[in-house]
Amino acid sequence: MEIMKKILLILLFGVMSAGTQAQLPSVLLKDMNGKVVDTKDLANEDRPVLISFFATWCKPCMRELTAIHDLYPDWQERYNLHIYIVSVDQGQDVQKVKPLVDGKAWEYDVLLDEDGELKRAMNVQSIPHSFLIDKDGTIIFNHVGYTDGDEAEVETKLKIDS
Repeated sequence: MEIMKKILLILLFGVMSAGTQAQLPSVLLKDMNGKVVDTKDLANEDRPVLISFFATWCKPCMRELTAIHDLYPDWQERYNLHIYIVSVDQGQDVQKVKPLVDGKAWEYDVLLDEDGELKRAMNVQSIPHSFLIDKDGTIIFNHVGYTDGDEAEVETKLKIDS
């Protein structure tokens, strides 16, 4: 049993290490106003970018995005961070995204991944799933799920990168 744990840790570390050197793929998505955005351009702003995949029906996603929203003004000032949230809602649920974001007063840029193309390209299996991209466009951190306080881990990575 101990050998299996070690093997799993090695595999997990390898997957995480491999994922941290990746760049954003090029996928065309629409924002909430219908403007087409190429995702490869999201990380070409010479500043760190956080991309968080969510859905309107995902309770952990709502908790994560609300917690980050409270910290976002400070993160913008300290680290020049920009946040994009990517809705993976499909069908009728897509119509719920704008009212939700407006109702929460979130100041994030919102992208719609209705066909799941970016989700597949970034190997997102479950949500919430967040990626932190450094100023050079390299994915330096990714995190799946949300537990209260996880946003502190994002800030730790931001401090290291700045």
